[in-house]
Amino acid sequence: MSRAARVTPLGRGTLARQLVLRTTALVAVIAVFLSALTALAMHQILENQLDQRLASYATRDFGDADNDGRIRPGPGGPGQTEGLLVFAVHGSQVVGYVQEDQSRAALPDAALTQLTALETGRTPRSVTVDGVGGYRIVVLASGDSRVAIGLPTAELTASMVSIVAAAALLTALAILIAFLAARQVVERSLVPLARLAGTAHQVSSMPLDSGDVALGVRVAAADTDARSEVGQVGLAFNHMLDNVEGALAARQRSETKVRQFVADASHELRNPLAAIRGYAELTRRHRDELPPDTAHALTRIDSESARMSTLVEDLLLLARLDSGPNVQRTTVDLTELVVNAVSDAQAAGPDHDWAVSVPDEPVTAVADPHRLHQVLVNLFANARTHTPPGTSVHTSLTVEGDDVVIRVADDGPGIPDAVRATLFERFTRADTARVRASGTSSTGLGLAIVAAVVSAHGGTVAVESGHVRGATFTVRLPRGA
Repeated sequence: MSRAARVTPLGRGTLARQLVLRTTALVAVIAVFLSALTALAMHQILENQLDQRLASYATRDFGDADNDGRIRPGPGGPGQTEGLLVFAVHGSQVVGYVQEDQSRAALPDAALTQLTALETGRTPRSVTVDGVGGYRIVVLASGDSRVAIGLPTAELTASMVSIVAAAALLTALAILIAFLAARQVVERSLVPLARLAGTAHQVSSMPLDSGDVALGVRVAAADTDARSEVGQVGLAFNHMLDNVEGALAARQRSETKVRQFVADASHELRNPLAAIRGYAELTRRHRDELPPDTAHALTRIDSESARMSTLVEDLLLLARLDSGPNVQRTTVDLTELVVNAVSDAQAAGPDHDWAVSVPDEPVTAVADPHRLHQVLVNLFANARTHTPPGTSVHTSLTVEGDDVVIRVADDGPGIPDAVRATLFERFTRADTARVRASGTSSTGLGLAIVAAVVSAHGGTVAVESGHVRGATFTVRLPRGA
């Protein structure tokens, strides 16, 4: 079982990443909202201050008409109202200027026309005066006279730019601090969850499919506090492990009983089957004296008892292998073993085309020669039984690193995926996928024995096949003990 990939604290898809990003986003939204409100409030305050100054100027007399109808400038010497805009209309007389330093600058004609069109009212308004700039202006009327007074908004604008820049800098700083703080808090808060995940990964890497399994791993007591969410998960996980351990123990007891029963039954059946075969053979010696039906029946009894004996031997071997690696290891010349096994297969199946390829130098391994010979015999029997006459079967022996690899490939019918998934299980027959030779039979235990023997040697066996053509069985064994 492959181990789970290590999870980085802020890796893509992690809970920590989502919490940090969402917390930072929330702080960012709040900071931007507060900064915007602050900027709006400061703008309103500065604007109100400017309006109050403007109201104080609006109470002064900035101009009046002489007896001849001409407008004269209002009181107040130059320089007392820096930047002040004054626009007066009396009848056909129009005067407009902006106070600058020690002088007054006349307004351009476009500005005079624009100011003439303004409506009267004591409520200040923001106006961009043509050729002059932005102003807060109030327009007063008395009889046929109109006076517009304005103060420049340049200072207000400059102040607002400074305020917005400072607010943006402080907002960015607040977001950065929130991100760093959230990262620290979230990572520390999720440490118990990381320990719980580590325990789960440790359990997931344990082989639980067979054998006596003891789950000695549990979530630490510090992570099983029922007052926290992680603690509740830890308690539930420990409870689940207790149930799984109990179920595995019950399964092991049941498997042990079944294996013992199969071993005992197989052992006890060997003697009766041997006796049946002996009596059948003894009776067949006098088959010339027997009626044809009786002779045929005795032949069938001998054939079926032989098949049953083979089945019993296979079951007994599987039961022994299930109880533990029952192999007698010694140094084996695999080259000779493979060549001899192919030679025997050619004698047993002359209607197939057998070929073998081995390295020039002898290949040795520490293994049980009798068990490995049985692996090859079963693989060859599988190819001979489930492929039609004329099928080519090629066996190869290679060395790959520290392993030796034996491949048995045929060009017969392929194996469907549904059959391939259970091919090495007991009593699995691939009759629906591969053409069986006439007069042959299968117990469905041959490939199960192959898998059990290879596993007892610490190796692996696999099959590759197309849906229509060909199948390759690959046995990989370690060369060492």
